[in-house]
Amino acid sequence: MTYCVGMLVDEGLAMIADTRTNAGVDNISSYRKLHIYKTPGERILAVATAGNLSVTQTALAMVAEGVKLPDANAPETLETAPTLFRAAQILGHALATVRATINTPPSPAADALNVNASMLLGGQIGDGKMGLYLIYGQGNFIECGPDTPFLQIGELKYGKPILDRALHNSTPLSEAVKIGLISFDSTIRSNLAVGAPLDLIVIPRGKLSGMERRIDAEDPYFRDLGRRWSEALASAHRAMPDPTWLDLNEEPALRPMTIVT
Repeated sequence: MTYCVGMLVDEGLAMIADTRTNAGVDNISSYRKLHIYKTPGERILAVATAGNLSVTQTALAMVAEGVKLPDANAPETLETAPTLFRAAQILGHALATVRATINTPPSPAADALNVNASMLLGGQIGDGKMGLYLIYGQGNFIECGPDTPFLQIGELKYGKPILDRALHNSTPLSEAVKIGLISFDSTIRSNLAVGAPLDLIVIPRGKLSGMERRIDAEDPYFRDLGRRWSEALASAHRAMPDPTWLDLNEEPALRPMTIVT
């Protein structure tokens, strides 16, 4: 499994993905899950993948060669898609096609083989608006909105609480990156299926370029951030009052025993 998050705020977009892939506790590998497609001055797109590795890699290979959508006269790629919405359609069609090929004829066996996969697509094409999409294995997708300015795929439950509480549409982009990394620190501590190195891209709004970085387990900032976050949580819970109704010095009241026959 893996964990990927995309955060779309007023100042721009940040996407982070881990690299761990495991087929059991004794079979752990690293594969890049964050893929960048860019044409200077024209477009910059980032695709993060989660789920069955063979499905996502095959789908991306199909997209690289060109995908012919039902309403198109010729195959299209992420480098030729005229809009971000069209790029999402291309990725969705490729994902659905790969899953359908594996599951032919349709049967419950496909789910048993764990052919589920999903993707995050973010970025900007030309003068179009910056956006972020979550693409499901069935080919359909949803768009990130200002009320909840993030989307996640993979092992999302451990990192979601900090995003829910701290990330807002008005959050500065640098702060969003920090919150996203805390989300990963929490996930890595709670789930062995997620691990460093992490791949990060930060795209300021209105700029068709981004800053890319790989963060390994020994990265000084990431290690310090995790330590500070743990200390902050410990300090916070110690500062909170104990339950007012809990008195450990009081003898517990004896209750009559009920015999059921």
